[in-house]
Formats: sequence, structure tokens, C-alpha cells
Amino acid sequence: MSAVSAPTKMRTPQEINRVILRRVMPLLIGAYIMAFLDRTNIGMAKDRLEIDLGLSATAYGIGAGLFFLTYALSEIPSNLIMHKVGARFWIMRIMITWGIISAGMAFVQGEWSFYIMRMLLGVAEAGLFPGVMYFLTQWFVVRDRAKANGMFLLGVSIANIVGAPLGGLLLTMDGFAGLHGWQWMFIIEGLPACILAYVVWKKLPDRPTKATFLTREEATDLEARIAAEENAGAEASGNHRLRDALKDKQILLVVGVYFTHQIAVYALSYFLPSIIGTYGKLSPIQIGLLTAIPWIFSAAGALLVPRFATDGRRSRLLVTGTMIGIIAGFAIGAVGGPVLGMIGFCLAAFNFFALQPILFTYPATRLSGAALAGGIAFVNTIGLFGGFLGPYVMGFMQDATGSKLSGLWFIVGMCTIGALLSLMLKRGTEKPQGVPAAH
Repeated sequence: MSAVSAPTKMRTPQEINRVILRRVMPLLIGAYIMAFLDRTNIGMAKDRLEIDLGLSATAYGIGAGLFFLTYALSEIPSNLIMHKVGARFWIMRIMITWGIISAGMAFVQGEWSFYIMRMLLGVAEAGLFPGVMYFLTQWFVVRDRAKANGMFLLGVSIANIVGAPLGGLLLTMDGFAGLHGWQWMFIIEGLPACILAYVVWKKLPDRPTKATFLTREEATDLEARIAAEENAGAEASGNHRLRDALKDKQILLVVGVYFTHQIAVYALSYFLPSIIGTYGKLSPIQIGLLTAIPWIFSAAGALLVPRFATDGRRSRLLVTGTMIGIIAGFAIGAVGGPVLGMIGFCLAAFNFFALQPILFTYPATRLSGAALAGGIAFVNTIGLFGGFLGPYVMGFMQDATGSKLSGLWFIVGMCTIGALLSLMLKRGTEKPQGVPAAH
């Protein structure tokens, strides 16, 4: 890191939070923008891949989902390694490998090469999201963590806001230098991750005591306050090892809610462009611009809602309320035409990243140390199987019924289960407050 003169007067916790957000968050958001762009840009290429490579909707859905199987299986090892070697090195490694493989998607030839490259991309990117979720637990106390998580998840919204129109524009390069437009899209969107990886290596501190923008007193005080919270939560819940977390009913409830949430997020991410394509004769750029609209609402949700999750009761109410919003949005999208359907998808998207940052505050109130790193990865690992199931069911239902909307009712049903599970959520040091709690 470049040398920066540290302040001499100890600042308030609120001032320190603002400094951390300003100095750390842009790098993390930038990394996640590229990650999400490179994992979901096949949504813009779906129809061209079906034409140029002969992929069926089911094969496309399988390939889209296979990313999550290998990603999920690699999550816990990746987070445990990051706990040992530090975030700066490990995030850099993740970004370089996924950037190269994402660009290599330009050279797939058919179903099996498509499947293999998607699986390799999952292995390469594994650990970024849970790694950052764990990284943020080292910088923010529980009260402030949902807000920080929400800011990080802006990367997903920005990736979709920018990525869909950009993908539509790159698809118009069809035939340039003998390559299809979708090949140019994979190359141009993949390689910049390698450049940003170098910036992460140079600028991202592993922990507060490694940061030049905090004084030694500020950094040690922050780390002490975070450690005290983690230890109190782990003591109250009795979780001292990773295997304890795997048996914790509250952690399993978080997994269940997150699983249904991920089904909804990735069903929309991978199939919204093709659904919009049924609204009329639209160019790739027009489809891209319309696809971006719901993700503008998702950014608003990430900014506006998580900051209110300052205690256990509020967090639980917000998780349940946002799940209900997702259910309502998909139901409206399934029955509405172009205008009403788009309103429904905007409603669902608004709630996507209002919910997710709150949900990931729960493990850190029940775990600490390596168990926390592995526990966050465990939540993301199992939850991301929903990222496989959602696209697969959407593709299967499209082939079975001929309708690109038919799979939306499966999403509604799964999210209803998630909403019911969310009623039982409870933080590590929280006592039941009139809402059913797991025993």
C-alpha cells in the first residue's frame, strides 16, 4: 500500500466507519461488479448461444447452474485459506483466475465445453462473496454490518445496470475479426478483472491494524470491540468450532432462507433478458436497457433498507418483509404483461439486496474466528445450490411448456417457504421477543 499519513487524534466510531467505507468499499464493490458481470453475462448471450451452438433452453439452464455447483463445493476451503493467508492476496488470486476463464468462455464449442468452462469459472471465483462477508466482519461491529454488506452488494446491482446494456452493445460486434458478438462480450468483460486484481493487491489492507488510514489506537480498539462481540455470540450459542455451526438450528434457518432467495435472484439474472425479448421486436441494446431497470431498483433496496437492521427484532421483520416482497414481485411478473410484469420484476429486485446483507449478519452473532470464516462459507455454499436449481427449473419449464414465464411459479412457491422459515430467525445473543424462535 502507498504510504498515507495517519491522523493523530482518535476519531469516533461513526467517523471511523465513514473512513473505512470510503477507503475499502470502492475496491470491494469494483471486484464484485466484475465478478457478477462475468458470471451472469451469459444471460445476454442466451439466445445467440442457442442459435450458434445449438444449445437447448434446458442445456443453457444446466450450464448456467453448474457454475454454482463447483462454486459451492469450493467455498469453505477457499474461506479457510483466506483466513490464513489474508484477504488481499486471496481476493487477487480469485480475480486473476476468474478473469482468464471468463474470457475463455469465448471459445466454447458446444454443450460439454460450455458445461466445463462454467464449472471451471465456479471453482475460480469461489470464495469471493463469502470471503468479503467474512472480511467485513473484521471491520464493522454488528450494528453497522448490515449497512456495509448492503453497500458491497451494490456491486450486483451496478453489474446488471451496466452489464445488460454493455452486453447488448457488444453483441452488435457480431462478425468483427471473424468472431461472434457473444465471443467479444466474454473477452472484453473478462480480462479487466485481472487488471483490478493488481489494484486490490496494492491497496486493500487485510485488517484494521494493517491500514494506514487508521491510527494504531483506532485500529486496536476496533478489533477489540469486534472480537468481544464475536466471542460473546459464540459463547451464548455454544459454537466454538465449524462443526458446531453445521448443527446450529439458527445457522440452518439462515441457509434455508438464503437457498430460496438465491433461486429467485439467479432465475431473474439469467432469464430476464429472454423474458423481455418476448415483449415485442426489440434489438439487443433495447433488451439490455430494459433488463437494467429492475436492477436500478435493487440498488435502491440495498442502499435504503439494510441500515434499519440495527437489532435482532428489526432484522427478522425486515428479512420476512423483503421475502414477501420477492414473492409478490414474481407473482406479478408471471401474470402481468410487459408493463405490469416489469413492475413486478422491479418489486422483486428491490427486495433482493435489501434482504441479503441483513441475512449475512446472523452468522457473526453466533460464530467467531475460523469457525466464522467457515460458517459464512457454509451458508453461501448450501444457499448457492439455489443458484443452480433456479436456472435449471426455468430452462426445464420453458422447454416443457413453451412459455418463458412458467418457471416463475416455482420461484413463488420456494420463496413462500423461505418467508415462513424467516419467522424463526434469532441472533446469537438475542432472546425471543414475541416472534417464534427455534429451540
